[in-house]
Amino acid sequence: MSEPLLSVDDIGRSFGGFKALEGITASFEPNKVTAVIGPNGAGKSTFFNVLSGVLTPTSGRISFKGADLTGTPQHRFVHLGIARSYQITNIFPLLTVHENVRVAAQALRSRYDIWSHRGRLHELDEKADAALNAVGLQGRRNTTAKFLAHGQQRALEIAVALVADPELLLLDEPTAGMGPEETKDMVALIERLAAQRTILLVEHKMKMILGLSDRILVLHHGRLIADGSPQHIQADPEVRRVYLGQSHGYA
Repeated sequence: MSEPLLSVDDIGRSFGGFKALEGITASFEPNKVTAVIGPNGAGKSTFFNVLSGVLTPTSGRISFKGADLTGTPQHRFVHLGIARSYQITNIFPLLTVHENVRVAAQALRSRYDIWSHRGRLHELDEKADAALNAVGLQGRRNTTAKFLAHGQQRALEIAVALVADPELLLLDEPTAGMGPEETKDMVALIERLAAQRTILLVEHKMKMILGLSDRILVLHHGRLIADGSPQHIQADPEVRRVYLGQSHGYA
């Protein structure tokens, strides 16, 4: 077994008297796709926010490549190799596709000089083009982002994350709002990306999760109740009781 890329040890997160996460321990090997599932209110978003530095855990420890990240400022996570997308599309709608990614690349280079003249930033242009190629949007590089289809906007958001060349990519409901064809395209994109990096995702589409993931974590009321392969999770009676059930199915 490979050394874990990311580990969480007894993670908890409280908001006042409410425990959103409690006692979660897990580790994640490199170059695997892991899905985090659970019913509404299970703590999935809070868990992702802790893993990406948006929230500091109330208790426990986060380690990335053996280094303690607990309490590290959020902006440092991307420099260390952790990037994420969000459930709600988070792009600049009035910039072109290429400008969205180039601005992200420029911000990584300098937090205070994101609007420098592009003539001085050829290497950033190339980096942006490489990220667009990775998500299949190179042909739309000069399109204003607001005119992209919904699935293309989600792919653009992933390109913005990829420009940091992350080792760990967190995807928060990457197929939210998509129909069958767009979902199929996103699954194919995630499979391509997974060949070169570790991916964690939150999703609700069970057929997609069961076919795409190497491993699934199940949260319920802020606790980790199951952790295993898709086959193991599919057969787990407690998971079926609290989440999957008859209405979700596996088809």
